[in-house]
Amino acid sequence: MSVRTRAIRFAGIALAGTLALSVSACSDNGEGGGDELVTVGFVAVGPEGAWRQANETNIQESFTEEAGFNLKYAPATNLDQKSQIDAFTSFVDEGVDVILLSATEGSGWEDSLSRAQEAEIPVILIDRGIEPDNTDLYVTRIAPDNIAVSTSVAEWAKTALPEGGNYFVLEGPAGVSVVNERNEGWDAVIGAESSFTKLGAQTANWSTEEAKSVFETVLKSNNNDVQLVFAQNDEMGLGAAQAIEEAGLTPGEDVKIATIDGTKGALEALAAGRLSFVAEYNPLFGDVAVDVVNKVLDGESVEPYIIAESLTFDSPEAAQEALPDRKF
Repeated sequence: MSVRTRAIRFAGIALAGTLALSVSACSDNGEGGGDELVTVGFVAVGPEGAWRQANETNIQESFTEEAGFNLKYAPATNLDQKSQIDAFTSFVDEGVDVILLSATEGSGWEDSLSRAQEAEIPVILIDRGIEPDNTDLYVTRIAPDNIAVSTSVAEWAKTALPEGGNYFVLEGPAGVSVVNERNEGWDAVIGAESSFTKLGAQTANWSTEEAKSVFETVLKSNNNDVQLVFAQNDEMGLGAAQAIEEAGLTPGEDVKIATIDGTKGALEALAAGRLSFVAEYNPLFGDVAVDVVNKVLDGESVEPYIIAESLTFDSPEAAQEALPDRKF
C-alpha cells in the first residue's frame, strides 16, 4: 500500500491537499519501526558527460533508504526520449509516490504529465525545463539559473574583449531547454554589442570530439580570425581548445574560451591557461530535492523554480583555489 493517499491536487505553483505520510519515514534514518519507504521514480538522462554523472549520482546518493526512500533509477537509452516516456508511463502505472524528471528533450511531455496529474502523482523537474512551460502540470523545477549563468559569461566576455571580436557558439543538442536558456542569456548581452560579430553557432552535442571537429572547420573557414568561443558546456570548450592548438594557436591567448559547468577537468584547464572563463552550473542539489519531496508529500507549498546557486571562475588562481574541493 502506498505511503500517500490519492488526495494531491495541483494548484499553480504549489500542491494543496493532505497526504497520509509518516514524517518519521523520511527523517528517522530508516529506524521508523516498519514505516514504508517513499517510492520515487527518477526518469533520468543517463551517460552524458561529467556534469550529468555528478548530478545523477548526487540524486541517487541523496534518496537513500536511510533517508526514507526507495529510488527507482531509469536512465534513457542512448538519450532517446521515447525510452524516457516509456519509463515515465511505467512509473505512473506502478503508482509511485513522486516522479523526478530530467528530460532529454523539452517538448512532447504534455500527455505524460497530464497522466501523472490524473493519477495524483507529483512531478518535479530536475535540471531541464519543458516546453511549453505549463506549470500546472508539475510541482517545481530544481536547477541552476541558465539565463543568469550564461549572462555572467557574456558580461565577462565584454570585459575580456573590450574592443569586441569574432565569436562562435558551440551549442548543446537542439530542442533542449538549457540550450535555449543559455542562448537567451548570452544573446541578450552580446547581441546588443555591435563590436562583437557572430560567425555562427552549431551543436556539438556536449561532446569534446564533435566540438573539436566543428571548431577545426570554423577556424579554417575564417582563416583563424576568431577571438572567442562560447561553449555551452566544458567538454565542448575542451574540444575547441584542442582544435585551436592543432591550428598552431594558443587557447586562452589567441582565442579565448568560455565554458559552462565547472567540472574538475575544466578548472584544471583554466588553471593551466587553456580555458579563459568557467561558469559553474552546480549539479549537487540532491539534498534540496529531498527537502522539496518531503515538503510536497506533507502538503506544503513550494516555489515553481528553485535555483541551485552557482559560482564563476575568471582566472587560473581562482581555479587553483577551487580545485582541491571540487567534487565533480
